[in-house]
Amino acid sequence: MDLHLRGKRVLITGASKGIGAAAAEAFAEEGCHLRLAARSGDQLKALADRLRSTHQIDASAHIVDLRKAEDIVRLAKDASDIDILVNNAGAIPGGNLDAIDEKRWREAWDLKVFGYINMTRRFYALMAERKQGVIVNIIGAAGENPDFSYVAGSSGNASLMAFTKAMGGTAPRDNLRVMAINPGPVMTERLITLMKTRAQSDLGDPERWQELMQGYAFGRAAKPEEIAWMAAFLASDRSAYTTGSIVTIDGGGGSRRSAL
Repeated sequence: MDLHLRGKRVLITGASKGIGAAAAEAFAEEGCHLRLAARSGDQLKALADRLRSTHQIDASAHIVDLRKAEDIVRLAKDASDIDILVNNAGAIPGGNLDAIDEKRWREAWDLKVFGYINMTRRFYALMAERKQGVIVNIIGAAGENPDFSYVAGSSGNASLMAFTKAMGGTAPRDNLRVMAINPGPVMTERLITLMKTRAQSDLGDPERWQELMQGYAFGRAAKPEEIAWMAAFLASDRSAYTTGSIVTIDGGGGSRRSAL
């Protein structure tokens, strides 16, 4: 299916690896020009170079820390002409209320929760001036299935879900759309590291980490590209009547929970 995205300008945060890098690949395959933002410079520049060469599109790397207001201001100036924003930067640490102290909690929320909010604040205004644009927030399924052992992430994701619905509901008056994706477990470097740690603890061998995924849907976590292609579809005119919606991609995990 042609998503009619060719020539669109897309800004992706947290683009150096994982879902962000997969999203960059998906949009590049559709012929989009890319602005890739992350804190890790070398990896980001290498990705931009590869996509530029492989897909004959424009791709630039922007080294930014989205916890810093001045970096967001600079990024908004450098990428003021984008058609699509994919908010993806940030990972909130696991742990219960005793394990996540105020400092760690605030640092994580400054990057992901307030990072998404502040990016939207800047780029929504720019898009509204042109009466054209789409924002896709990559959030996380813990926002709809809160877990005490992931209390900071569950709370932050729930906040971003409410933010997305609020912005998405009013966006049509500016001819814009705002929506989100809630991934469940995704096969990223971060997940593999977590699973290896757990395998060492539970099985005595970190290399047995894949055994711990036997209870997952289809016996695996989602592939990053499975999230990325949904982001591309939602951002496209093929999904032009979608706004304020949150699409969950968790292999049905949330639907298998017992009510008791």
